[in-house]
Amino acid sequence: MEYRKYGEVCYARIDRGEEVISSILDVCRKEGFGSATFSGIGGCSSAEIQTFIPEEGAFETRQLTGMLELVSLVGNVISDEQGELHSHAHAAFAHKEGDAHCVSAGHVKSITISYTAEIEIRPIVGGLIMMKHDPETGTGFWDFH
Repeated sequence: MEYRKYGEVCYARIDRGEEVISSILDVCRKEGFGSATFSGIGGCSSAEIQTFIPEEGAFETRQLTGMLELVSLVGNVISDEQGELHSHAHAAFAHKEGDAHCVSAGHVKSITISYTAEIEIRPIVGGLIMMKHDPETGTGFWDFH
């Protein structure tokens, strides 16, 4: 991964074989971003996406492999009370299943790059968004300070 900061915003190029979410969190740690938003596009070799099933209180996971076009990645980074960073992201991938052109989307667990991804990371300026734990879903939600 290589990135540059222009003004307050970081622009990252994530390279073949690298994982997207961990790379975004690395940039945020290096730059001291306690909370941020991000978006991006790219070409991927694998992705693990999830859908939350409220009745089960759990995520259903789907593994995608092959040539995946990351057509949309949006998400955020927030801090917990110990200062650890956490990501919440959703993505859509265009891919082929046989002769059919398909789109799969959901909550992102991981994305591995096949050739490149271009990610914009924008810090939250003038405040900090923290994580508030939700015991019903086992996930975290925004907590404004």
